[in-house]
Amino acid sequence: MQGASVLFSEMTPPAGQEQRFHNWYDEEHIPLRMDVPGFVSAQRYRDLADDAKGFLAVYEMTDPGVMKTPAYQEVKTKPSETTREMLSTVLGFTRYIAAETSVRRQPNERGISAIDAPLLYAVWFEVPESAQADFDAWYELDHVPHLMGCKDWLMVRRFRVIDGEPTSANRLALHYLGDRSALDSPERATARKTPWRERLAALPWFSGRYSLFERLGARQIGCSR
Repeated sequence: MQGASVLFSEMTPPAGQEQRFHNWYDEEHIPLRMDVPGFVSAQRYRDLADDAKGFLAVYEMTDPGVMKTPAYQEVKTKPSETTREMLSTVLGFTRYIAAETSVRRQPNERGISAIDAPLLYAVWFEVPESAQADFDAWYELDHVPHLMGCKDWLMVRRFRVIDGEPTSANRLALHYLGDRSALDSPERATARKTPWRERLAALPWFSGRYSLFERLGARQIGCSR
């Protein structure tokens, strides 16, 4: 159910159209993509930010090239009337294609499949090319090991963003959490106060974007599972 790349897409339905939006997304939008070779699975989420009304879908794919295949282009370029209408009215649209560069899981997931964790914490950075090696090393060797000391930090997946809108972020980390309390854990506090992080945090480009999402509904499985 987990692929080597993801399509990360957010949308906010128009006021009063939330249920119709969910029906369309669950019964048409995702199933059409799950029939495309290279799509492994898809999971929807609800944005937990204060006053947020948006929703996220994370599509697991075998590789980023899936988005350029004739099968996917057939789906993308020949939408139904309902799809045309929905896509013309949604707000808060984001769309990112990213390739996985690393993954770290808890040694014992305590019966919880990390990929289906109840909470997803997404962290974005736009890192200058000259600083990418240092940033990546800090995240892998310093930041993630501290976070994984928390039992509810079930998995961390890091990605190189290949293409996307509306921001120009080039690094994405998806943190799969067993409980919201992980964000207030002593392990996370330690991870955010190390000398390495403090050195990076003093640089002008070091400004992340953080979003917390709650899993919504069941995972849909694709033909390439």
